[in-house]
Amino acid sequence: MRRATLKSLLLATALMGAGAAQAAAFDLVILGGQVVDGTGKPAYRADLAIDGDRIVRIARDGLKAEDGDAVLDARGLIVAPGFIDNHAHIADNIDQYPLAENFVRQGITSIIASLHSGPQPYPLKPYVEALKVAPNVGFFAGHSFARTQVLGMANRAPNPTELAQMQKIIADTMADGALGMSTGLVYVPANYARPEEVIAMAKVAACWGGIYVSHMRDEGAGVLDSVAEVIDVAEQAGLPGQINHHKAMGSTQWGWSVKTLAMIDEARARGLDITHDLYPYSASSSSSAVMFPGWALAGGPDGFKARMEDPEVRPRVEVEMMRILMVQRGGADLERLQFRSLAADPSYDGRTLADLARDRGLAGTPEDAIQLLIELQLKGGFTAIYHVMDEADVVRILQHPLAMIETDGDPVGFGDGFPHPRTYGAFPRVLARYVREQKVITLEDAVRRMTSLAADQVGQTERGRLVEGAFADITVFDADTIADRATFEDPHQYAVGVRHVVINGVPVIRSGALTGTMPGRPLLGPARPAAVRPDPTTPGCPAA
Repeated sequence: MRRATLKSLLLATALMGAGAAQAAAFDLVILGGQVVDGTGKPAYRADLAIDGDRIVRIARDGLKAEDGDAVLDARGLIVAPGFIDNHAHIADNIDQYPLAENFVRQGITSIIASLHSGPQPYPLKPYVEALKVAPNVGFFAGHSFARTQVLGMANRAPNPTELAQMQKIIADTMADGALGMSTGLVYVPANYARPEEVIAMAKVAACWGGIYVSHMRDEGAGVLDSVAEVIDVAEQAGLPGQINHHKAMGSTQWGWSVKTLAMIDEARARGLDITHDLYPYSASSSSSAVMFPGWALAGGPDGFKARMEDPEVRPRVEVEMMRILMVQRGGADLERLQFRSLAADPSYDGRTLADLARDRGLAGTPEDAIQLLIELQLKGGFTAIYHVMDEADVVRILQHPLAMIETDGDPVGFGDGFPHPRTYGAFPRVLARYVREQKVITLEDAVRRMTSLAADQVGQTERGRLVEGAFADITVFDADTIADRATFEDPHQYAVGVRHVVINGVPVIRSGALTGTMPGRPLLGPARPAAVRPDPTTPGCPAA
């Protein structure tokens, strides 16, 4: 029964029965908080009223508890729009973790699955229609997925027929509501793609009103060329471009964020729509594949094994691996590579490559590292945390006015595996470390980056700000105590300080406790409705 009908019946009953209690005016009221509305404007004192899935009143003159069927106490707390995670690894597995607890306990109400590699739901529409989860979720069409479906692990360019097949996968996914196209050009097989292939596929997303989001081809020594490539793809394909997890990796590149940010600013000065996001840590996380030249992994495990057994090819691989290790993956310090999941020996999860070398009786030289990495890759590879960024770059990127926040995290069961701490703590860490402790950005600006800036990027303009008529995605937190607790040594720790979380008008966290409700909805494209256009020259574009 619709809420309005129920209220009408209750009112009629009240009128018919003498002394009957009058129905409350609203479904939910949030009382006593300081409103940080998501726009960057100063906080102000107000109460909020919610009916159904919308904010219907923001009352600076106050509301009463009896105005709501339910009440959330926000006295002494910040009332903000729900946080929007710009990138997390949930594209085909969020249904397995429907409460998304490690995310919603950070105050996250919407997650953008801008996958850069791996599988995606295809076709997308049936998966989205069946999805029942706590947070809102937005999806992308994956270049890596499309390429793998057509070319597998082949290290070559597609022929015209194959390119058209890849474009069709992008078009189908865009038609089913994807927000844009994403790439993971640092990973195989995506890094076998030439820029012209990426541009041709991004053009499909463009004519569906999509955006382009990229994990760049190189975040170390080639980071400047990689930023230039993102800008060029966006310009040539005619759509907005976004850099996922913007960083400068490797000690010889520390400080280069000055250059990469200048490139973004210059592109915007030319009229291009280029943005970026980051997670607030100086360590990344990725698979073992990043330790090898992409060509060495072509053809999958069998192809790699054959190259390692070839006495003429293996030395070339080792030389290129040494450059990767020394320039951008920790150099001679093997402590900087920390295993998350080691297929050959799970007892090393959470330990380092230096630990493995010591246990083998090795000196732990870079040459030892290369041989160990090859051995581990032959045994199934690993995922790892790479402690290879500089805090000064993290702060500089965070302070840029267009920087949005992401977790780059995974949906996890509490205690399962060894995740990067960003999975549990990225958003509270910004508010604790960079707002409250270091004061490098203001509370209002941090919330803006987490809410309206991110919402507008994916065309969800009815979310991300506290205004009357907006969807009621709301996070209530204690600005004095909110903090991340997850560490690189002990990652399975929920963040603290988030008191209430409301998604589409329904509390999913109330007084710090998970309610078990799953009111999340798909965030469907187009991300740029005004940009939708037929293009007879590009396969897969919508018809006129």
